[in-house]
Amino acid sequence: MSETCGDHIVRSFPVKDGRFLHHWHKANSMTDHALLNVLERIADSLERMSPKPPSADILKHHDAFIWQAAMGTLAPVEKVSGVSLSLLRGIERQISQVMTNTRHFAEGFTANNVMLWGARGMGKSSLVKAAIATVNAEQRAKGEPTLALIEIQRDELSTLPKLLAVLRTTDRRCILFCDDLSFESQDADYKSLKSVLDGGIGGRPDNVLVYATSNRRHLMPRDMIENETGSAINPSEAIEEKVSLSDRFGLWIGLYGASQDEYLDIVQTYAATRKLPVSPEDLRRKALQWALTRGSRSGRVAAQFIDDLSADLGIPNS
Repeated sequence: MSETCGDHIVRSFPVKDGRFLHHWHKANSMTDHALLNVLERIADSLERMSPKPPSADILKHHDAFIWQAAMGTLAPVEKVSGVSLSLLRGIERQISQVMTNTRHFAEGFTANNVMLWGARGMGKSSLVKAAIATVNAEQRAKGEPTLALIEIQRDELSTLPKLLAVLRTTDRRCILFCDDLSFESQDADYKSLKSVLDGGIGGRPDNVLVYATSNRRHLMPRDMIENETGSAINPSEAIEEKVSLSDRFGLWIGLYGASQDEYLDIVQTYAATRKLPVSPEDLRRKALQWALTRGSRSGRVAAQFIDDLSADLGIPNS
């Protein structure tokens, strides 16, 4: 049964209990052509809102990036946070190793993945950033291509294959940097990184190296490794499985805690750079007092002391 009501047609269908179910249909319903236009506009809007597929084109315009795994994009970093290589003291041997490896890579030769491990605050991440910045300055002076620094977060390592797929489409040499790398029990991400470093079918492209820092020598807590020895049928094989990731870094460089003389040398270097109006005796006394309250001596502790002293002296950090 149906009846006309204004601009609508009312169609009623009887249901089981005798009542009527009403369906309303517009008499002047939308034509197929108009509906197609609406659908096309919706599709265009959705396409503009969706992220663009990953592209390596942006690598041509910047030297530093952060990998944004959720969006599948490389976000450029205009100014990399760090210190000059000349301010890193007490780690001359380590600086030489990292610089040599980085220069080889920038100049088109084969080079190794690098793991910097050791004491907190001794300049592991600062060394990576300063070495790449120094080598890039040398490359520009010679009119040669520079390196791209790409930071990837520890909890996004599972997206490494996606990032490497992008980097395979470019000839630019890139260093993937993962700061404070470590793994806990029940953490399978280390297997993804191990496959990328060496052993996977896809492997690592020739234009990519991995530089990582960690406070742990084998990237995993000691109790995690020891627990494996108690539950495994072959304890030695269990340990080999856990430490094999660190073995895949060709350069495995340790940075150790600073001695008192090294700590004071770092402090004096920072103070001279900022031209702080303080006598050597006062600088030494205050620096040792600061280290005592912190319970450690390191480059980070020295930098924090200099920041505090600069403020006390009214010297801005330029």
